[in-house]
Amino acid sequence: MPKKKQKPKKAKVAKEKQNPKQIAAKINEMAKGIVADIKKGIDPEFITQQRGRSNVEFDEAKGILRLGDKETTRTFLNIGHARKFMQTMLVSAKSHEYLKHNKTASIREIYYELKHTVPDTKENTFDSQGESDGCIVDLEHSVDTIREKLNLHANPKGTLYGDITLRDKVHHNDKFNCGKLGRGGWSIMSRLEPEEIEIVSCNAKYLLVIETEAMFERLVEERFPQKNKCVLISTGGQAARGTRRLIHRLHTERKLPVLVFSDGDPYGWYIYSVIKQGSMALAAHSDFMACPAAKYIGMTLDDIETYELQNVTEKMKDGDIKRAKEMLDYPWFKNKQWQAQLRKAIREKVRIEQQALANKRLDFVATEYLPEKIKKKDFLP
Repeated sequence: MPKKKQKPKKAKVAKEKQNPKQIAAKINEMAKGIVADIKKGIDPEFITQQRGRSNVEFDEAKGILRLGDKETTRTFLNIGHARKFMQTMLVSAKSHEYLKHNKTASIREIYYELKHTVPDTKENTFDSQGESDGCIVDLEHSVDTIREKLNLHANPKGTLYGDITLRDKVHHNDKFNCGKLGRGGWSIMSRLEPEEIEIVSCNAKYLLVIETEAMFERLVEERFPQKNKCVLISTGGQAARGTRRLIHRLHTERKLPVLVFSDGDPYGWYIYSVIKQGSMALAAHSDFMACPAAKYIGMTLDDIETYELQNVTEKMKDGDIKRAKEMLDYPWFKNKQWQAQLRKAIREKVRIEQQALANKRLDFVATEYLPEKIKKKDFLP
C-alpha cells in the first residue's frame, strides 16, 4: 500500500472573522484530501486535536486556557476507528450542506437528521446524541473553528437587559433595544456571530454578569441598570456558549469592563473563572469566549462578616469542598486573594448566596452592596 503522505500542521487558534464560505471551503478541502487518498489506495485519515485535561494549558501571558498541540488521528481501515470515522464524515457533510444553503440546526436536529440504520445491516449510524456531539467537537477542532460558525447550535440560555441596541441581520434585519422588551429582557441566542447579530449601540459604563435569574430580576425591578448606566446579563448558572460569546463581544467590541456577581461558593467562583479564563472542555475556543480582563465583585466569604450575614449562611456539601480543594491547584486561582477565599471555604465549610443580601432588605443589593463595591473597586482578580 502506498505510503501515507505527511499532512501539514493545523493552526491552533481559530480565526474570529472567518465567514461561512471560508469554513465550508475548509470542510471541502478536508473531504477532497480523503477522497484523493482513497483513489491512491491510501488509508484515509481524519486528524483532530486531542481533548482532555492532559492537553489543556494555561496561557499566563494572555490569562486564558488553551488546547495544547497533541493530535488524534483516526483512520478508516482501523477497525477500532471505522465507525467513528464514518460518523465524522456524515457530520462533516451535513455541516457543509448547512453552510452551503445558509441553514442552521440544533445539535439535536443534526443527530436525528443523520440517525438511520445502514442498509443491509443492523448497524445504526448513531445510537445516541453523545456520539454525534463528539463528532461535532472533532470537526470544530479539525477545521479550526467553533460550532456556531458551522451553523450548529445548542439550547440557548441567558438573558440580556439594558440600554443596548442589537440588529438581527438574519431575521428581517430587526433592530431592538434590550431595555425596552419588558422586564424579561432579551433571551440570548446560541449563535451570536457579527454576521448574524450586530451590536448597533451600547449606552453603558460596564457589564454586570449575574449567576442567578432571581438576582437578575431583583436588579431589573430596582432599576439598577438605569440608575447605574450598566448592562445586565444573567447566566442562569454556568454560562452557555452563546452567553460567553456575547460577554466576549461586548468587552472586545464595545470595551465594556466586565464584573461578575455570583454566589459565594466554589461553584459560583468556578462560573466566574469560566467566563474569565475559559473552560477545559472548550479550551480550543478561549480566544472567542474568554474575557481575561473580567473582575469578580462578589459574593465572598468576607461579605459574611462585613455585612453581618452570619445567620443566613448555608453549609457546604462534600462536593463543594472537593471542588474548592481542586481549585486551589488551578494556576489561575494561585493568587493571594483567591487562595484565601478557597482556604476559608474549606476551613469554615460555609457558603453565602446572592439572595442572602435580602436579609438586610430587598433593595440592599441595588442601593448599597453593589454601588459600594463598585465605587471602592472592591474586586477579586
